[in-house]
Amino acid sequence: MAVANAAPTAVPPQGSLFRSSLVISGLTLISRFLGFGRDLAISYTMGASASIAADAWNTALAFPNMFRRIFAEGAFSSAFVPAYTRSLRQDGEETADILAADAMATLAAATIAIALVAQLTMPWLMYVISPGFAADPAKFKLAVILTQITMPYLPCMAIYAHLSGVLNARGRFVVAAAAPMLLNIATLVVVLPQHSALGAAFAASWGVIGAGVAQAGLLWWGVRKSGARVDLRWPRLTPDIRKLIGLAVPAAMAQSAFQINIFISGILASGVQGARSWLATADRLYQLPLGLVGVAIGIALLPRLSSAVHGGDKADAQSAMDEALSLALAFTLPAAVALVAMPYFLIDALFVRGLFHHIDANATARALFHYGWGTPAFVLLRIVNQAFYARQDTKTPMRFALVQVGVNLALGITLFHLIGFEGIAAATSIASWLNVVLMMVTLWRRDAYRPGPSTMTRLVKMLAASVVMGVVLAAASALRPVYEPLLFHRKELAVLVVVVLGAALYVALLFGLRAITPAEVRQALKRSPRAPRGQADGAADLP
Repeated sequence: MAVANAAPTAVPPQGSLFRSSLVISGLTLISRFLGFGRDLAISYTMGASASIAADAWNTALAFPNMFRRIFAEGAFSSAFVPAYTRSLRQDGEETADILAADAMATLAAATIAIALVAQLTMPWLMYVISPGFAADPAKFKLAVILTQITMPYLPCMAIYAHLSGVLNARGRFVVAAAAPMLLNIATLVVVLPQHSALGAAFAASWGVIGAGVAQAGLLWWGVRKSGARVDLRWPRLTPDIRKLIGLAVPAAMAQSAFQINIFISGILASGVQGARSWLATADRLYQLPLGLVGVAIGIALLPRLSSAVHGGDKADAQSAMDEALSLALAFTLPAAVALVAMPYFLIDALFVRGLFHHIDANATARALFHYGWGTPAFVLLRIVNQAFYARQDTKTPMRFALVQVGVNLALGITLFHLIGFEGIAAATSIASWLNVVLMMVTLWRRDAYRPGPSTMTRLVKMLAASVVMGVVLAAASALRPVYEPLLFHRKELAVLVVVVLGAALYVALLFGLRAITPAEVRQALKRSPRAPRGQADGAADLP
């Protein structure tokens, strides 16, 4: 792969995983607030069970997003980032950028082909995506048209995700983490002026395309300003690209497990009016810790872990995984407990207005409860997968993913008929926990990673603090009629006060139980002394 006289380039030093994750999470949090505003606008104008537009729109957004998460953000990135990091270290910047350019051309060509085929076959494909819609010809037709409109979002996001990998491998995280804001802003801009559910659905679908082009353009600018030269070119199946594809295909199957589970959920839910929108609304809340914690830490972890593994630094690899695990669960456990303790309170306060009614809140809360206890597993999958991908092992996660999909399918069908649509959420959570257990046991047996004793002690204390907080939140939810009048009868203010007090209690318990100490917080926030100014961990990486 190396070119003549190529000088190896040092991989940008990876500083504190906490600082890197904090940068990504902070920008993701801003994006999620914008996304919450987008969701409020959509639920207000489209509702859930009150309109065919909501289910059709959620289908149109979910289908290209599924391919994006599997191929662009999942499989290809998981295979590409370790390969690009190794190339930077061993072959030099010029050779690494040639690999990146060839990989982008291949990924763009593949996703454009998928988008075109999907658009042309959508009138028939919709019978697979949402067979329940066939009972309502108007909803079926609308879902077909909206999904055809949104499919070009896939190649745009493939380019965005690939260029994000280039920046992340170079220790730069800000631009990639900020780009999702564009989708939320674009959707808000086009949806807010609408006065009908149908108009809002069409406007939101076209807004997705505009946002996709803007996001890809922003990442292209960011990569150029970083000094990387990822040029446009025709696809070439070079030996390096064939090797990358060989790694990406098993990774695609591994990354597809969670997305296929969601896809299966959509198929089952399509036969119940409003169910697809109920699941999508619940998805907004449990995806918050997944996006803020799981994705952020996973993005920061992979280049650091890849560098440690390829550099033979076992101590740093162990430290990175311990830090990632502790950091992920420190934020995820309390979030999961909150979703389980007061699901209806959250949905009622945040979404019940306009065409989104109390019947929708009740149904969404039942799904959110089951997604809640699965949330730690959803996040851990993002972390534990990286331990395999950093070692360029994509086949083991693939095998476990196939098990997860099979279990989810069997349980989803069974529980759907036993307890209703919320059984879909329960099946997804059970299957995800099974996958986590299988991967952790495998890492243990291979002696690739075993949580250290101090990490295990810390996790037990975090769990204890989360449980105490959960009891308090459940009590606050039950006593809501007592104190809500004191807060001007504003449910939004009530849920905000409860969440803030619950978070404060959790933090106090963490320090009280010495799960974390002030000294550890100060240490985590320090810049790495080994890194050049502005490259410590991506915190100051604006080009």
